[in-house]
This record gives sequence, structure tokens and C-alpha cells, in this order.
Amino acid sequence: MRQLTSLKKALIALLGFISLALAAAGTLLPLLPTTPFLLLAAGCFMRSSDRLYRWLMSRRWVGTYIRNYREYKALTSFAKLVILIVLWVTITTSILAVSTTWVRLLLVLVALAVSVHILCLKTMAGNGQAHPTHDRD
Repeated sequence: MRQLTSLKKALIALLGFISLALAAAGTLLPLLPTTPFLLLAAGCFMRSSDRLYRWLMSRRWVGTYIRNYREYKALTSFAKLVILIVLWVTITTSILAVSTTWVRLLLVLVALAVSVHILCLKTMAGNGQAHPTHDRD
């Protein structure tokens, strides 16, 4: 029975690493979301290995980003700006790379939806460690 638990934890940790890789790829690839994969990686590591979870959450930007999103549904102004810039640069590059009108339209709609989601999140006050401001209440 103990081996089953160890195997289960190893598979969950593997899923965490795959999710982390997809999150990293999502920073550069349009239509591949970063945040859900980061949250999945954190959840997998939390259930499989305290060491891996502490490692992920101790990463300066990623750990703070995950914590702020999970606890407050908020991001820092800087994170919002970077996300929106990367989103629109990659979407624009993709739009220029395809010639199909409906694909271009779909890319714009996805980018608009993601932009609205990001802009609707609360903005963290100060250094991102404090409670969020209530700028949209």
C-alpha cells in the first residue's frame, strides 16, 4: 500500500512539472494560459512534496504571483503591465503570421477576453505583499 502512495505522489509531482513547463511556454505562446498551469503546478507540488512546493513558492516572482492570485485574486500593477504587453505582442505576432480571417478574429477575441480578466483583477498595493487596494469596488 505504501508503494501505491509513493507512486501516486510521484505521478502528481510529474504532473506538477509538466504544468510548470506549460506555464513557462505560456509566457511566450498565445492561447496557452500561464496562470492556470502555475496554479495547477502549485497544487500538485503541495499534494506530492513539501520540498517542491516550498521551492516553487520561494521563487521571487512566481511565488508572489501565485500567492497574490490565490489569496486575493489580485496582481501588482507591474505584473498586469507585463502580462498585457506580452499577451498583445504574441497575439499581434500570431495575427501577422496567419492569413485566415476567422483565426485572426478569434485571436483578437481571446486577447480581449484575457485583457478584461487581467484588468478586472484587484491591484496589489505597495510591493505586492500588502492587501490589495480596492480600485474597482
